[in-house]
Amino acid sequence: MLKYSQDEIKFLESLEEARLATCNKDIPHVKPVSYIFHKDLILVATDYETRSFQNIKKNQNVAIVIDCYKPDKHKAVCIQGKVKVIENGEEFEAIYQKFFKKFKWVRDDPWRENEAPFLKIIAANKTSWGLDGK
Repeated sequence: MLKYSQDEIKFLESLEEARLATCNKDIPHVKPVSYIFHKDLILVATDYETRSFQNIKKNQNVAIVIDCYKPDKHKAVCIQGKVKVIENGEEFEAIYQKFFKKFKWVRDDPWRENEAPFLKIIAANKTSWGLDGK
């Protein structure tokens, strides 16, 4: 598993929205997602009916970018890796509790195991910019 610098960790923990890229038959698909950074992993909530989830069933390779754009001060972390789908069990419950605590939309519309999965992104490589602590 890749390790993150302290600047990257601080940045990834400070935001909650990212763009997730999946692919099917060489056609890319990108969408905004809510995420949590925990123990060097990106965790994303999704639904079974989404195009992203349908793509992941066929191709587990993904990219995700977490960024904050300001002119001349763009900060970002771009990660490429594979997805493990978490649908139930202890790992699901632990991730769900983190999402429940962080996001009002989860508290407003809760779900249970096997109703909507989480995506655990296991990074193969990453790059970041603008995170020099300034």
